Amino acid sequence: MKKLYGVVTAMVTPFNEDETVRVEAIRQHVDFLIEKGINCLYPLGTTGEMMLMNNEERKLVAETVVNQCNHRIPVFIHVGAMKTKDACELARHACEIGADGIGAVSPAFYGATDVSIYEYYAAIAKSVPEDFPIYLYNIPQCSSNDLPVAVADKLAREFKNIIGIKYSFADMCRTLEYQKVNDGNFSVLHGCDKLINALMAMGCDGVVSGVSSVYPEIFVATYQACMRGDWDEARKQQRLANEVCDILKGGASMGHFKEAMKLRGIDAGYVRGPLHNLTQDEILEMKKQLAVIGLQ
Repeated sequence: MKKLYGVVTAMVTPFNEDETVRVEAIRQHVDFLIEKGINCLYPLGTTGEMMLMNNEERKLVAETVVNQCNHRIPVFIHVGAMKTKDACELARHACEIGADGIGAVSPAFYGATDVSIYEYYAAIAKSVPEDFPIYLYNIPQCSSNDLPVAVADKLAREFKNIIGIKYSFADMCRTLEYQKVNDGNFSVLHGCDKLINALMAMGCDGVVSGVSSVYPEIFVATYQACMRGDWDEARKQQRLANEVCDILKGGASMGHFKEAMKLRGIDAGYVRGPLHNLTQDEILEMKKQLAVIGLQ
């Protein structure tokens, strides 16, 4: 089974002003990311506004990314949903269209017990072939439900297709605990763009980065320097990455991502309500801050 590794871009989802999906911009974005050296694509996650889309829209985006990528690099589709039934439907669809694997965020909003979290992931795992890889996704600051290490371990031992996790909370000790899941036979990637150096030194398989949707080169350079053991260069690139993260609000404002993408030649359009599209003053301030660090 294929695994996520290196710099995995959590892709934005471009929308028109009427909130329809901007398909051509998705195609352009896929090519842009591959040309810049990204290792894997991860559409329809938090950065992709997945919870603001219906299943048919999510299927359209998934198909567009898979078809445009055309096996050049791995594509893992995020399928997590508010309803288990929807997550399973999206998982089956991802498998049918030729994605390399899937990810699924833990149950969100409603309080979930360890048992309900297990049952949610078990249902997803059973909905696809046992050789179709699945990554758990724990982002408790957004989902409000933490995914315990013990539950991840139970899932990984019982289902061959649950092979790893994306962990997006800056708890390094918990990250190390996830690496022990299934006797260490468990792929761990992190969603904290500001900690690539530390995470790679700890033995993580890579970073799932939203900011790399806009400035992939910086994250690729950071990762590659880590892999070479060139820690002076890695620290230099990490500092630049962190400055970009601060300017683009580190994933807290998809409007910043989409406006910055226009500077890279990709019109990603608008965010969906209730997310905030930037005002002209906010756009000018963002451009000013990027110019200070030599970016546009």
